Amino acid sequence: MSSASQAEWQESPPAEVAGRDERIAPAPRVSVQAFCETVETAAAIQAAGEDRRMAKAHLRIQMGGLIAAIEAYRTSPTPNVIILESENRSEEILAGLDQLAAVCDSATRVIVIGRMNDVALYRDLVRRGISDYLIAPIGALQIVRSVCGLFSAPDAKPVGRIIAVVGAKGGVGASTIAHNVAFSIARDLMLDSVVTDLDLAFGTAGLDFNQDPPQGIAEAVFSPDRIDNAFVDRLLSKCTDHLSLLAAPATLDHVYDFGADAFEAIFDSLRATVPCVVLDVPHQWTGWTKQTLVGADDILIVAAPDLANLRNTKNLYDFLKAARPNDHRPLYCLNQIGVPKRPEIKAADFAKALDDGPVAAIPFDPQMFGSAANNGQMIAEIAANHRTAEMIRQLAQKLTGRAEAKKQRSGLLSPLIEKLLQRQS
Repeated sequence: MSSASQAEWQESPPAEVAGRDERIAPAPRVSVQAFCETVETAAAIQAAGEDRRMAKAHLRIQMGGLIAAIEAYRTSPTPNVIILESENRSEEILAGLDQLAAVCDSATRVIVIGRMNDVALYRDLVRRGISDYLIAPIGALQIVRSVCGLFSAPDAKPVGRIIAVVGAKGGVGASTIAHNVAFSIARDLMLDSVVTDLDLAFGTAGLDFNQDPPQGIAEAVFSPDRIDNAFVDRLLSKCTDHLSLLAAPATLDHVYDFGADAFEAIFDSLRATVPCVVLDVPHQWTGWTKQTLVGADDILIVAAPDLANLRNTKNLYDFLKAARPNDHRPLYCLNQIGVPKRPEIKAADFAKALDDGPVAAIPFDPQMFGSAANNGQMIAEIAANHRTAEMIRQLAQKLTGRAEAKKQRSGLLSPLIEKLLQRQS
C-alpha cells in the first residue's frame, strides 16, 4: 500500500494531483505532534501544516524521533495524532513502539514514517494498531492525506467527546464549575475545546469569559436548516488558543421552548470537529435537557451539601444509570462546602445514598469565586496554586480520562499491540 502511494505521488502530473486532492476532507480541531529525525521530513510536515485542509489542526514539530516521543510523553498527555519518523531497522522501530505504548493514551492515533519498504514490517505495524505507514522521502500532501484520512474514513469514529455539566439544584455553581473545567481542559491538557452555554435566557458563560460575541448558539438553534460545520464554526468566539465559546444570547427577546432534538445537529457538528465539548446544561427538566444528558459521553452533576441537592442528585444519578446501561456511571462533585453557620450533609452521607463518592468537594470561597466572576476570569487565572484550582484540574483529567492515562504510564512497559488492539476487540 505504501509503495503504491509513493509511486503515485512521484508519477502523477501536478494537474492530476491538484484535482484529486480537492476531495480530501479537512482535518477537524485535533492536536498533532510530530517527532522527526531529518530536516527534510520536518519541512514536509511543516508545509502540510500550512495546507488549508490542516487549518484547524494544532501542529507541533520537534526533532528526535521515537526516543524523543517516549521521553516527552512520560510526563505529558499524548495528543490526538502522533507522527513518528524513524530511520532504524524494522526490529528497532517495533521495539521503540512497544516502549511508546507504556506512555501513550490508547485513543491516540499513530502515523509512522520510515525507509523500510517491507511488507512484513507493515503487517507488524498494523497488528500493533498503527494508523498509517509512509515511506520516506515524503511530500506535504502525503501528510495531509494521511492525517485527514484518519477522521474522514466512513468507519472513523467521531473525534469529539461531549461532557455535560448540570446542577442538582439552581444556584449550586454548576455553570462556574463547567466553565473552569473547560478552561482547564484547554489550558492544562492542551485539548481544543468548546464550552457551550445552553441557558439561552440567563447564561453566564459570556460574562465569565469576558466575551460579548454578536452571535452564538441561538443563531444555530433557530436556523436548523443552516447547520453545518462551517456555519457553527463562524458562531464560535475564541477565548484562548485552545478554547472557544458558543455563547447564549442571555436576553428575553424570545421564548426558548425547544423540541427534544433541537440541539442534536449542533452537537453532531461540534463532535465532528472539536476534540472536547463541555456543555453547560441549565437546571431544568425538559425533553432536550434529558436527551442532552443521556447522549453525553461524560456527565458531571454539581451539588451543594443539603437535603434537596442530595435528593435531586440521587434522582438524576439513578435515572442516568438506568438510561445509559452500557456507559460508566455519572460523576458528581460537591460544591460550596463550609458555608458559615449552615448545617451541611456530609460527603459520606452522599456516598452512602448514591453508593459512590464525590469526585471533588470544593470549598466555599466567596472572595475568590466572586473576584473571578466580576473580573471575567477563571480560578486558575487569579489563583493558579490554590487548592480549588488543583481540584478543577483533577476534575478535567477525570472527565477526559487523562487521570487513567497517567496511571498507565507509571507501570512497566507494555506492548503496543496489547494496548491499541483493544479498540478492535
